[in-house]
Amino acid sequence: MGTGTTDKPLRADAARNRRKLLDAATDAFMSRGGDVPLDEIARSAGVGIGTLYRHFPTREDLVLAIYGQQVEDLVRQAEELPTQMPPADALHEWMRGFVDYYAVKMGMVHLLRSMTEGRPEAFQRARGQLLEAAGRILQPAIDAGAVRSDITPQELTRALGGICLANTNPEGQETSLALVDLVFDGLRYGTKQ
Repeated sequence: MGTGTTDKPLRADAARNRRKLLDAATDAFMSRGGDVPLDEIARSAGVGIGTLYRHFPTREDLVLAIYGQQVEDLVRQAEELPTQMPPADALHEWMRGFVDYYAVKMGMVHLLRSMTEGRPEAFQRARGQLLEAAGRILQPAIDAGAVRSDITPQELTRALGGICLANTNPEGQETSLALVDLVFDGLRYGTKQ
């Protein structure tokens, strides 16, 4: 995901500021949508507006960075969770993490929709990464006989996305988690575990 910054490593203080900006923007977009003034995000992060613009020259760059970070988090979870817990538990935890990813995405949905036309390759790449992560976390659970073998990564992400789309208000996240748990139970139906 392009963020408007160069690929050279950031100094430690610059990296901290970038992280603070991403965290503040993520919180703001989740709670108030994508129309939050950028100077407000900078203030919440404890930095000046110039620092925000150095890292993210446009609102689009900031939104893409947040979206990219959310996808990267799901990819990382798909790699790490299987090393920390049994395959079925790792899948379940990853599915619940998808709800967090979608909550952030919904806060920026209008901006993301308008941006998909201008940068379709970035979104196609992110979708590919997400499907790959879903396959990476799903297959070990299938192989272990912990979930049904007739589910694909595409079906899994489509089901999770549909659950999240149906519950777009802040209270809806709890409903989404409950429905994800129900889908997970459905995936286990008919297995030996």
